[in-house]
Amino acid sequence: MNKTFTDNARRCWALAARVLGWGPGAFWSATPAELVAALSDPSEARPEAFATRETIMRLMERDADG
Repeated sequence: MNKTFTDNARRCWALAARVLGWGPGAFWSATPAELVAALSDPSEARPEAFATRETIMRLMERDADG
């Protein structure tokens, strides 16, 4: 099953709220890299795996079109 950007954002939001105690403002103002860093072991962080702003925008556009 193909998940949409909205589906994935909901899952990430739930995880950030439960594990990090982040409210909506903290979640939506964080970058994907900040979310990954907050949820990861710092010794395992791989900056090259982070989504770019352009990638996020393409996913959002695809989600809106679908």
